[in-house]
Parts: sequence; C-alpha cells; structure tokens
Amino acid sequence: MDLKSLLNREQYEAATTIDGPLLILAGAGSGKTRVLTYRVAHMIEDLGIYPSEILAITFTNKAAGEMKDRIRGLVGNEVEGMWISTFHSSCVRILRREIDKLGYNKNFAIYDSYDQKVLVKQCMEELDINDKDITDREIINKISGQKDILVSPEQFKKENEGNFRTNRIADVYLLYQKKLKDNNALDFDDLIYKTVQLFKDYPEVLGFYQRKFKYIMVDEYQDTNRSQYEFIRLLAQGYKNICVVGDDDQCIYAWRGADVKNILDFEKDYPNAKVIKLEQNYRSKGNILRAANDVISNNTYRKKKVLRTENENGDKIKLYRAYSDMDEGRYVAFKIKDILARDKGKQYKDFAVLYRTNAQSRIFEDAFMKANIPYRIIGGLKFYDRKEIKDIMAYLKFINNPLDDISLKRIINVPKRSIGDSTVQKIQNFASSMEESLYNVILDVDEVSSLSKRSVNSIKKFVSIINSFIKSRDKVPVSSLIKEILDITGYLEGLKDSEEADNVSRVENLKELVSAASEFEAVSEDTSLSAFLEKVTLVSDIDNFDEDADSVVLMTVHSAKGLEFPIVFMVGMENGIFPGMQSLDNPKEMEESRRLCYVGITRAKEQLYMTSAETRRVFGRMVSYEQSNFIDEISRELKEYDTVGKSRINNFPNNVLNNNDFLWKKRSNSRNLSEPSGVSAEKDISSDRYLKPDGIREGIKVRHSKFGVGTIVSVSRNGSDIKLTIVFDKMGIKNLMYGIVPLEAV
Repeated sequence: MDLKSLLNREQYEAATTIDGPLLILAGAGSGKTRVLTYRVAHMIEDLGIYPSEILAITFTNKAAGEMKDRIRGLVGNEVEGMWISTFHSSCVRILRREIDKLGYNKNFAIYDSYDQKVLVKQCMEELDINDKDITDREIINKISGQKDILVSPEQFKKENEGNFRTNRIADVYLLYQKKLKDNNALDFDDLIYKTVQLFKDYPEVLGFYQRKFKYIMVDEYQDTNRSQYEFIRLLAQGYKNICVVGDDDQCIYAWRGADVKNILDFEKDYPNAKVIKLEQNYRSKGNILRAANDVISNNTYRKKKVLRTENENGDKIKLYRAYSDMDEGRYVAFKIKDILARDKGKQYKDFAVLYRTNAQSRIFEDAFMKANIPYRIIGGLKFYDRKEIKDIMAYLKFINNPLDDISLKRIINVPKRSIGDSTVQKIQNFASSMEESLYNVILDVDEVSSLSKRSVNSIKKFVSIINSFIKSRDKVPVSSLIKEILDITGYLEGLKDSEEADNVSRVENLKELVSAASEFEAVSEDTSLSAFLEKVTLVSDIDNFDEDADSVVLMTVHSAKGLEFPIVFMVGMENGIFPGMQSLDNPKEMEESRRLCYVGITRAKEQLYMTSAETRRVFGRMVSYEQSNFIDEISRELKEYDTVGKSRINNFPNNVLNNNDFLWKKRSNSRNLSEPSGVSAEKDISSDRYLKPDGIREGIKVRHSKFGVGTIVSVSRNGSDIKLTIVFDKMGIKNLMYGIVPLEAV
C-alpha cells in the first residue's frame, strides 16, 4: 500500500508510527479518520498484525461504523476480526463474558435515563427524602459524577459523613447500587465503572485482555473522563502500543466529566511518547479557518497549533444583529430562502443552524414552519424515548431479564388489565419483606394475602402472557417477538380503536420499531434479544443522523461535533447566551465556551453566519445582551455585517422572495464593527413626522411601526451611530439603532 501518495507528510508519519505511545493532535477537518483507517490497513496488510490484536475505540456508533466500512474497503472482511466500537459497547462485550465474577448474571439489563430516574425516586421514598429538599436530578447527576471518577458508594459515604445534604445523597447512592444489583441491572455509567472494577479486582481478567489487545487506538481522546481514561490506561499497560487521537481545542464536554488534562498530560503518562500534529485542514474556506484560529488563540491552556488550508479564502463571515429573537429567526429563514433562490446547486440539507441550548430551537422552528422550510431537530425527543416505544421496550427488557423490577412495574398494567397502583404496592411490600424480586412474588401470587381475588386473577393472566413470551425469546427473531407482544397483549389493537389524535403516529412508530428489529437481524452477527437491547440502549442522537435527508438541521453545537455543512448559522451569539452567564466570570469555563465556539465555526465548509439579537425572551422575561465577545475576537478583515432591509425581514414569509429582497448597504471602513449601522433607504426620514437626530433625548415618547408607543430611557452615541433603549408600552424593553426603522415623535 503506497501510503506516501495517499497522505500528506504528517498524516503519513502518523499512519506508519505503530510501536510505542503516540499522540496525534488532529485539528478540525485535518483528515484524522483517514489517518486512522490507513493506519489500521497498514498494520494488517503491510505489517501482518492480526486484526484480533487491535482495539479501536470511538465515541459514537456512527464513527465506529464509518471507520469499519472504510477499513473494510481497504482490507476486506479481515476487519471483522477487529474490535471497533464505542467505550460502552466494548465494556458491554467484556462484561457479558466476565460480569458473573462481580455477582451479576450475564443477561443483565442496561437501564436508560428513564429507568434510572424511577429507581432513584424509589430509593428516595424509602429513605424519606423529599424531592423539594434534594431533587432526583441532583442525585442522579451526583451519582453519575462519582462513577465517572471511580468513587464507590461506600467511599462517597465515608468522605461526606460531615455534610448532611451530601451524606443523604450518599445514602441514595448506596441503596441505588444495591437495587441495581437486585434487579440484575447496570446503568449507563456502570458499564465502564464496573469494567474498571473487574480489571482491578481480577488481574487475570485484565491480563487476558492486555494480551489480546497488543495495539490500542482511541479517537476523540480529549473527550475522555476519568473512568474511560483508567479503562484505557489499564489495557495499555501490557504492551504500551497506544495511539490516541484528539484535539484539545475541541474538548467541549467538561459538563459530563471530560477532562482536557487527559490529552494535555499524555506525555507525562508516557514519557517516551511521540507527538504528531495534523494542522492541514481540508474542510473549510480560508476565512472561516482564520476566524477559528483567531478565536481559539485566546485560550491559554492548550497545545499550540495553527490550522492551515490550501482552499480559497471564500466569503467573509456574515454578522447580523437582530432587533429580537423573533427577528433573528425570520432572518435565518429569509437568508436560507434567498441563498436557495440565488444558488440552484444548494439544497436544504446544506444548511445547519447551531445554538448553545436546545431551548433556542423553538424560534427557528416557528420561522421555518411559516416559511415552509423543511427541518429536523437533532437532540429533540428521541425515537426510543416515545411512550409507546418505551412500553414495548420494557416488555423486551423484562422478558430478557425477569429480575428487572423497573420494567415489570411499567408493563404490569399496560395495556390496562385491572392491576392498579395499590395492587402493585402491596406486591412490592410483600417482595421487600421477603427480599424477593417482584417476578418471583407474582409467580406465587396466591401467597400475597392482602390481594383481592380479582387482582390475583388479573396477575395470573399477566404471568401467563409473560411466560409465553419468555418461552418464545430464544425461538423467534426479535421482530417476531415484538409482533407477538403487540398482538397478544392487545397493545396495538387498543391504539387502533382509540380516537386520540396522536395514536395514528404511535401505530406508525411501533411499525418502525418492528422495522428496526428486522434491520438489526439482517446486519448483525449476534441477533439475540440481549444484543438488540444493547444496540438500542447505546444508540445516540448522532448515530441516527441521516446526511441524505433534504432538510435544514437544527442542533446544539455539542451535537454538531464531528459533522460538517456547507453553510452554517451560529445563532444566539450574545454574552449571556454564547458564552453563557456562568462563563463570563470564570476563566476555566470561558475557555470551554471558546472551544465550543471554535467547534461551531469549524463545522462550516463554505459560508458562516453569526447572528445575535438586541433583545430576547429568556424564562419568560425580556433581556438585552451585548454581542458575543467571541465575535469581537475575530479579526476585522474577516467579518462584515449583512445589513438587510428590516421591514423585508419583518414581513417574511408574506413578501415575495426575489433577488432584490435584501437591501445591501456598503459600510465605511472607518465604521465600528461592534454594531450594524446604516439608515434604511426604505423610508424617507427627512419627513417632518419622523424624529431627527438632534431631537433625540431621554424621556420623550416615540412610535415604532412594529412595537408601538414607547419612551426613550437611554441614548448612546458613537460617531454617526445612535443606539436607543426604549421601553414600549406593550412590547417591553428594546435596544434599537436609530435610522433603521424611522421613529415618529408622539
């Protein structure tokens, strides 16, 4: 394989450095996936290394699938001998073999966030903890954080004996772990936590996997938390042939435990490590790349590198300062329509709208619906989070693991079969007194003397149905088992007979679940129910991203990492939104926010728009934020304001879109870029009815064509620019530039 002709100099060095520790600092768009795939191909084809000796870890199933497909294209089906998977999938695979050593059955359930919340609430009730004093969310986050840093419930309890509040959370942590084990279940964090525990408690198990995996590669190493770091560290102790790939400038997951020190301190962990920087960017136009370099260079805690490209400079970064968040939404919709009208080669799927929080999507959804722009949200309600899907998945989980009390409680009266909450509570009380699982109790339900005869009969019918499913579990495909559940329980028939408006879509969703199972059976080597449940539990939003769907993508910048789009709108670029309020006075969090901005900028291939609003509604109240500091960090020559006729935007989509819809105004080079300027040519403000610059003062009443009557409370002059703060009688506080929309004196 002639790698020299396929890779640039740095890529070639990275792909052919195989032995010993290697750190590949891969800048955004520098072709790291290409390097990793050719590196594996070189190991197998040129060096004769067995595929089974290679472990490649990624962060998403999508990335793992893409890497596997690319390697298959180079070396053929030999790739099937490799482990190419996410951290969690790799750990599940190990635990399915070895978890009995920790006292679990190998058919353990994996609890999702819903199951986890139910179990935590149950623990809180038993410990008499009021949700108003300590919320379930706080407890779940704290438990997750402790598992990320490998702190056991016993250790956490001991460390916090003097703190009443944290000590109560430790009590929940202890009981929660006990109940998980009683249910033969692990939560998502347990998958890595328990694997590390297994390695530390059973050296012979660790030794087996150290000998098996002579070569280890980890992608997105900057996103690893403590438990992931420890998992890799333990495995790599055998041969120390560890290659980690990442970019400290794209470490944006501190809020979920990612520690940028893992990549920054790699050379301390492995003193003889080789470091290779990939700085050639193949994705973005020159101006976009220079803007990204401008922003990230303000961070101090980073490995120094500067992305470069041979691509043309392209357009400048377009800035837009809207009156309001509504105006911002209309602008983005308007601009998308305008670009499509001008460039027939563009499609809706070429556009992405990136924001810092999911709550910001509503404004753009409204604007897109009014403009008939097809869109999809990544990070909204997931398919597997829908009620009807969770109901059937609970049946499957319980059939696979009858010790799973959480799933049993969900399905025992779904669809309704005369087993009410009080009946379930009586069963629970009896089970607790006998230290038995709920399933074992309902198998001998006659012994629960507190139950009525009617309840006993209903439970026996339920047990009969469940036992028939358990018998079918290993005899029929998962798709057939789902059909059996839908048919025998009457779940599907109940939806079809119901007159509720959303039941049609629920039926369609259940059909899609059957299709998902059928697809799983067609492509998977292991088609067992356990394997299907693992696949579903470990799926992420980005795994379901369909690059071919022709619709504008709405997503957070966090979700966009790893993706790229020809045209990107970064919206809500205001101090208080992006960066968030908590970052403004915290240098460490400001650096993380700046990395997030860097990730957003480098998603754009051809054009980048950065928008902000003078006012927006946050938690029901109107607020006014300055334009983001990150925009100010971009060099003047790389950016320009997209000055648009405001009334055109306000009337959109009612106006007729054509190439004259935008009012382009040239800006003086001496004008301050901190605010958009210019007097609208749409109305003649020389008319006596409109307010003149020399007549502007605080306290006078004015009328705005859109916002109505208001009072000027602040006037700020900067050269020819005049910024007004006006309290409108019906629209609240607005910050406006004089002259963009003429004001009438009242």
